[in-house]
Amino acid sequence: MSDLLVIAFDDETTGFELRTELVKMQKEYLIQLEDAVVVTRPSVDDIQLHQAVNLTAAGALGGGFWGTLVGLVFLNPLIGAAVGAGAGAIAGKLSDIGINDDFMRELGHSIQPGGSAVFILVRKMTADKVLARLEGFHLRGRVLQTSLPDAEEERLRQAFAGGKLGSALGLPQADQPAGTPTEAAKPEA
Repeated sequence: MSDLLVIAFDDETTGFELRTELVKMQKEYLIQLEDAVVVTRPSVDDIQLHQAVNLTAAGALGGGFWGTLVGLVFLNPLIGAAVGAGAGAIAGKLSDIGINDDFMRELGHSIQPGGSAVFILVRKMTADKVLARLEGFHLRGRVLQTSLPDAEEERLRQAFAGGKLGSALGLPQADQPAGTPTEAAKPEA
């Protein structure tokens, strides 16, 4: 089962920085994401979704390929490519994978104008390593919503308000600076 985390920031740049860091961690196999979307609110009436994958373009590319292939069979690859690309683009536009777009737009209204939020759907992660990499974001963001149990969500909210992320998620060793012994590992005096 996947967990949803929505982290809001006062500016747009930090949201994109967080998503970039998450993508880097995914390439290093530290986290497995189902979806990561940055929602920005440039003005009071404008909510913009910045998907990680453009489904319309992907559909058009796939449709163009299959249309060309079918067109070759019927000796008219250009018409086949055009029809296939159009059909693929429409299919891509109508499909919605990951986090529901309407849900993101609705929650996007709780972001202040000029701010952003990152909607993260996490399948699994290596928590201590991910937390260490995200340490620079916790004082700049706030938790808007999660699918975590109430107690875990509250600890996460406190961590983003200035506490330690590792302690909030039950991994206090993640809060220790590298090379600092934990209480159990300290030599007795």
